[in-house]
Amino acid sequence: MSILLTDDAHQRILNRDWRNIDNPTNVLSFPQLEPFSPVSGLLGDISLARETLDREAADLGKTFSDHFVHLVVHGFLHLLGYDHIDDDEALQMEGLETQILAALGIADPYGDR
Repeated sequence: MSILLTDDAHQRILNRDWRNIDNPTNVLSFPQLEPFSPVSGLLGDISLARETLDREAADLGKTFSDHFVHLVVHGFLHLLGYDHIDDDEALQMEGLETQILAALGIADPYGDR
C-alpha cells in the first residue's frame, strides 16, 4: 500500500480524472484487489489532500494527526472493499473505523453527530 500526501490542486485532478468529480476531496483510494478478496501483494494506493485535512481538522476541533489517521483507516477500508454508498454500508464501515481508531487511542470521529 502506498500513501500520497498531496495538495488540493493535485487531489482535484485525481478526483476529476478517476471519478469525474471536479473538486478536491480529503481522501481517494485506488484498490488493486477485487473487493473482499484475500489480502496479498499490492493492496492499492491512498491519496490524501493536506490542505483539506488541515481545514477539516480545524473545523471539527480535532488534531491533524487524529484526522489524518482516521482518513488513512477510511481509505484502507476502501482498499479492502468497504464502501458507504448506502446507509447500511456506511454504518458498517463507520463501525469498523470507530473500532480501529479506538484501538489506536483515537476518539470516535462520528460520535459528535
